[in-house]
Amino acid sequence: VTFYFSDIEGFTTFSEKLSPERLTQLMNRYLGEMTETILASGGTLDKYIGDAIMAFWNAPMPKADHALTACRAALDNQKRLADLRPEFERLGFPPVRNRIGLNSGPASIGNMGSPKRFSYTAIGDNVNLASRLEGANKAYGTFILISESTRQGAGAAIEVRELDFVKVKGKNMPIRVYELLGLAGQTEPALINKARLFEGGLEHYRARRFDSAQIVFKKVLADFGEDHASEKYIERCDDARRIPPPADWD
Repeated sequence: VTFYFSDIEGFTTFSEKLSPERLTQLMNRYLGEMTETILASGGTLDKYIGDAIMAFWNAPMPKADHALTACRAALDNQKRLADLRPEFERLGFPPVRNRIGLNSGPASIGNMGSPKRFSYTAIGDNVNLASRLEGANKAYGTFILISESTRQGAGAAIEVRELDFVKVKGKNMPIRVYELLGLAGQTEPALINKARLFEGGLEHYRARRFDSAQIVFKKVLADFGEDHASEKYIERCDDARRIPPPADWD
């Protein structure tokens, strides 16, 4: 299955500024719009956890292209939220942005709980990874992060930018992660050009050519403007030149 986790950026901060009634009004509008996209795509809404949404595809009903469908839903929800922001502004709400993590893989799914109360849900390592990827967006200034398994499942139908290997909490092996940019044939050329340039810097970086890598990442900023991921790698290059990484550096 493919798992979807989303969370509102800075939710705690702005929720403290709203009355319970106003917060309820905002959350019902937001959750309603996001959920509609997921259900319309054939996804299963697992639960709401405060402002967070957990969903998945390919259970209980089979869906062969579940990775691509989840990517489409994530992109649709980002667009839907962008369309909602002017309405939220008119109503006096703060800007609402969310972060999404997607991961594909096997998990245990079924009715779980107590004899008196249970729910249809999913548990397992791949569920946790999707949740961790949602949170990892903060480190790169991105809004949709997907794992390598989701990227492979969606194939050539999506446009991505490879970002990093990350070792998320609870995992011993690093995971290759990507920023989801859009659908093939529907993504702005500038985003694709930026991604290819950035990935060139990534290649230099992994080969320990830190001077060359830093030049490329600075060019990303010069050509395309603010990019937190490039800024992060520029700092890493400075650190690697000051203290060269060990022979087993990964």
